[in-house]
Amino acid sequence: MSYHGAVKVGGPPDVRELAHLMITKVAVGPMDNNAYLLRCRATDEQLLIDAAADAPTLLETVGERLATVVTTHRHGDHWAALAEVVAATGARTAAGRHDAEGIPVPTDLMLDDGDTLRVGEVELTVRHLVGHTPGAVVLVYDDPQGHAHVFTGDCLFPGGPGRTTRPQDFTSLMDGLEAKVFPLPDETWIYPGHGNDTTLGTERPHLGEWRARGW
Repeated sequence: MSYHGAVKVGGPPDVRELAHLMITKVAVGPMDNNAYLLRCRATDEQLLIDAAADAPTLLETVGERLATVVTTHRHGDHWAALAEVVAATGARTAAGRHDAEGIPVPTDLMLDDGDTLRVGEVELTVRHLVGHTPGAVVLVYDDPQGHAHVFTGDCLFPGGPGRTTRPQDFTSLMDGLEAKVFPLPDETWIYPGHGNDTTLGTERPHLGEWRARGW
């Protein structure tokens, strides 16, 4: 596999070719945000995860036929280019129901836990996690010819969960991750909102350590 997921702002994107889905990862903006373009290989329909910053770079990556932009959570670094991308492409917007009010671009599709989101013939499952924000969502693609792929926004990174500000938020996020993400197999690939990718197998042995340290 040539895909590595180690992208840098100003550098080239990295592309992963699955049997039914193409995943393009690009880093943008002053906070080194990751944006992910998903393209159904059967229909060429596309879905963008987090129009984070640098609309020209994102629009160059997207090209044509962008159907949907999903914002994983309400923090401004994840929607900084959303208005410009939507204006240029006419794509519909989607976000977690409980974060939509914090995103200044109107949300066309409110996402709830367990929803199915389609990009062409490919199905993504929505998982709602409370803690980093009230309405953060992660997207799960369970590849029928491989392992699962999970786009976690800022809920899970290499080395631990995303930032929380209160102990109860940390507990909620950890509970959600253990109930809705970590039941997936070790081979599951994690695509975070910043930085390099990881796998559940790499992170699973550290769950107790994260709980003990509280972050």
